[in-house]
Amino acid sequence: MTLDDLLQLGHEHGCVDESALARVVEELELDSDAIDGLRERLHEEGIDVRDDCGQAAPPTRIRYGDLAVQTTDALQLFLNEAGRYALLTPDEEVELAKRIERGDLEAKDRMVNANLRLVVSIARKYQGVAELSLLDLIQEGMLGLIRAAEKFDWRKGFRFSTYATLWIRQSIGRAIDQHGRTIRVPIGIAQRERKVAAAERELSTRLGRAPTLEEIAVAAELDPEQVQELRDVTRTVTSLDRPIGEDSDAALGDVLPAESAQVDEEVEVTLRDETVRAVVRQLPDQEREVIQMRFGLDGEREPVSVRETARRLGVRPSDVQRIERHGLEELALRREVAAFREAA
Repeated sequence: MTLDDLLQLGHEHGCVDESALARVVEELELDSDAIDGLRERLHEEGIDVRDDCGQAAPPTRIRYGDLAVQTTDALQLFLNEAGRYALLTPDEEVELAKRIERGDLEAKDRMVNANLRLVVSIARKYQGVAELSLLDLIQEGMLGLIRAAEKFDWRKGFRFSTYATLWIRQSIGRAIDQHGRTIRVPIGIAQRERKVAAAERELSTRLGRAPTLEEIAVAAELDPEQVQELRDVTRTVTSLDRPIGEDSDAALGDVLPAESAQVDEEVEVTLRDETVRAVVRQLPDQEREVIQMRFGLDGEREPVSVRETARRLGVRPSDVQRIERHGLEELALRREVAAFREAA
C-alpha cells in the first residue's frame, strides 16, 4: 500500500486502520519524526487512525494450540504463555509507558507480555522466507519488542502496537539477513530481495502460473534489470560438506575440481621442467645462453626479448634468432624431450 492509497482510503471512510498505517510506514521506511508528520497530516485532513476502522477484513485469529502441535516443546510453551496475557487498552499502554520511563521493570514486563501475540503473528509471515525456524524468528522479534517498549514515547499519541510492529519487523529482517544465508549481503539488498519474493508469491497465487520477470518488476516497483541483479546476487548456495545422496559418505566438495593443480600434476610439471633445464645445459655455450635467456630458464624470471639478448651477448638480433632456432632443433632430437612429447 502506498501513501496515496492510504489517503484515498482515509477520505473514503473517514479513518484508517493502525495496521494499514503500519504497512505504509514500513514500505516507506519512515523514522519516528516522519511517522509523527504523517499522523499530523492525517489529522489535518480529518482522517482518524483507529484499530476498528472497519474498512479492512477482520484480522485472522491464531489458534495457538493448533499451531503449537507442529512445533517443538519450547515453542509450544511460549505460545501457551502468550495466550495468558490480556491485551492492553490505550489508557493502560500510556500508564505503563509512563512507569517504564521511571524505570519500572514490572511495567516493562507487562507491556512486553501483553504483546507476545503480536510477535508471533508477525514472525509467522516470515516462515518460508528464510531458513530460520519459527521459534528463532519469534526470539528475534522479541528483541525488537523489548527495544520498542524501552523507546516508546506515549506523548506522540499512537498505539504501542503500531510502533512495536516496526521494531519487530526490523529485528526479524536483520536476523534473516545475518543468519539466514551462508553468504551475507547488504541489508538494503536483502530487504529488496524479500520484497521481490513476496511479489512473486502473490503473483503466482493470483495468476496460477510462474510470473514473468517484467510482471515481478512491476509488482515490486523495480526495474526488470534490478530484479535480475537481485537474482544473480542471491543465488542459493550450499555447503561443500553436504553429503551426495542418502547412502553415500562422499561430500559435494569431493567431486568438484580444485582450482589448484593436483599433486600428481604438480609432480609431472616439476619433473618436466627439471628435465628440460638439464638438457638445455648440455647444449653448446652460445646456444645454451640464448635458450636460457629467451625462455627464462636458470635464473631468468622472465623471457628476454631478441633485441635484449643480442645486446647482452654482443651479437646482432638476426644472429640470436638463428642460434635460437638451431638450439631448439637440437633439443627436439634429444630422447628426454621426445619422451615428454610422446607422453603428451
